[in-house]
Amino acid sequence: MIKNLEPSECIKILKQNYIGHLAYIFQNRPFVIPITYFYDQKTNTIIGYSSEGHKTKALRILSAVSIEVSEIESVNNWQSVLAHGKYEELNGSQAKAYLHSFSDGIKDIIRQKEEKNPQSISDFSSKIYDEEVPVVFRISLDEITGKERKHVNSPL
Repeated sequence: MIKNLEPSECIKILKQNYIGHLAYIFQNRPFVIPITYFYDQKTNTIIGYSSEGHKTKALRILSAVSIEVSEIESVNNWQSVLAHGKYEELNGSQAKAYLHSFSDGIKDIIRQKEEKNPQSISDFSSKIYDEEVPVVFRISLDEITGKERKHVNSPL
């Protein structure tokens, strides 16, 4: 049976994961790409970073985005969250503070879920090269919805 998730269940899924799929529009075409993210519940934002490229160029033009996060055990046992929001780039000390929150938050998730101990951001996310300044961004969320399917085997 497929059912809607409660808002608190959606938040829990966003908080417990760090890989999602970001959807955006560029030149009237939809794009969906995997990203590493951190959900900051205090500010109801998704924090991420990227190098300069297609995604950042597109999001500077049209800031409306969606992020999808799933936990899939099987075709009959899954949960999925879809969050809509607005992309915003951060600069200077604000960008550094958010990147620090991003890194620390994901390290905590990995320690809890995967029982690993990442030491640096490159252990779980795209490498930042010394000469490249990352684009740090947040997505302020304005709508979060979710679905789940739980199939219970019935005894014969």
